[in-house]
Amino acid sequence: MRMLGDIFGQIFRTLWMHKLRSLLTMFGIAWGVGSLLLLVGLGEGFRSGNKRNMSEYGQNIIWLYPGQVPALAGSLYAGRHYRLTYQDYLDVRAQAPHVLAITPVLSRTDVRAVSDFASANGEILGVEPQYNGIRYLPLKQGRWLNGFDESQRRNVIVLGDEMTRNLFPGRPVIGSSILLDGLSFEVVGTIVRVGQGDNNSTNMRGYIPYQVMSVFFPLPGESERHTFSFLNFQPRTAAEHGLAVDEVKKVIAHNHGFDDRDRDAFDVNDSVQQAEAVGTIFDAMDIFLGTVGAVTLALGAIGVINIMLVSVTERTREIGLRKALGATNRNILWQFFLEGILLTLLSGGLGMALAGGVMVALGSVQGPEGFDPPRLVPMTAALAISCLAIAAVGAGIYPARKAAMLQPVEALRQE
Repeated sequence: MRMLGDIFGQIFRTLWMHKLRSLLTMFGIAWGVGSLLLLVGLGEGFRSGNKRNMSEYGQNIIWLYPGQVPALAGSLYAGRHYRLTYQDYLDVRAQAPHVLAITPVLSRTDVRAVSDFASANGEILGVEPQYNGIRYLPLKQGRWLNGFDESQRRNVIVLGDEMTRNLFPGRPVIGSSILLDGLSFEVVGTIVRVGQGDNNSTNMRGYIPYQVMSVFFPLPGESERHTFSFLNFQPRTAAEHGLAVDEVKKVIAHNHGFDDRDRDAFDVNDSVQQAEAVGTIFDAMDIFLGTVGAVTLALGAIGVINIMLVSVTERTREIGLRKALGATNRNILWQFFLEGILLTLLSGGLGMALAGGVMVALGSVQGPEGFDPPRLVPMTAALAISCLAIAAVGAGIYPARKAAMLQPVEALRQE
């Protein structure tokens, strides 16, 4: 134990004698570790921010819109348009086993809402009760639409946050009435504000039972009353989203008399597919950022090896004298090995602390939409520690072996 204390004492005295050189070398290692953790942390913050933004719409949502059937496969011209009908929805619900939940959505943006205090223009959606299980619509007050509202065609409405603020500024909402193009509706619930800023149109929506919407506010210019704007549905699991989409396509194509393999006949927005594509981009970003940090760390390790080799050369006579006085090869090996490890691990610890401090500081700053504060990724931290250990061994073992192999007589001859 005393010998180990003497070794560490000698190590610290040597580092102190060459303060600038040691400081610059430690800076290289600290920069490599800190940049590795911070760069990957920034990428992970970007990933989690985008994932959070997507989750504010709901989980595994798929939109299918009415489309155009090309006259010739692959052609977008000289085709015929088709509309989605309520029968399409019923058939999909009955014939698509991989669809977990589905609802027709009838949307109008030209319906004027008026309360006793103000008026507002927004978007009125006719939906079935299961819609709030597909989309992310947390209630703030009151209740959501239910099956009795739908079957009894009650004139009730649930308001988004911004529409609530516009129609009832500082006033009680639940139980109040509003007019939609002159037709009275009772407000039974309000939705928590969703998203950041003023860009999320969900906050400017009102939701009424689908059957009420189809009777009083059908799509303009449509001869058939039971048509709607689009289908919203979820697969049973994210992995089955492709199967669910194919099943829905087959039902729609059969009902409207065209080939379901004609991709140009469908307008589909698949959030699962989008999330997978974004995830692939972020994985590539993490690999790139991690590689940059690892290369920086490797350069720092090379700097440690270099300074240790210079130290061996400078202390050749000291090594020869110590060996002449009885120090073994093992004593010399341990001294230089521990010196390299201590220098590397101390620098790496400072780099980790610096990266952690920067992440904490950024965590208190409101970033742009789609960005979360950077956070420490456990896998990256493990990678950094592993790289540090490898760098420490490399920085210590080779110079230490070179020092231990010096012959006392030859070492004492060095000027």
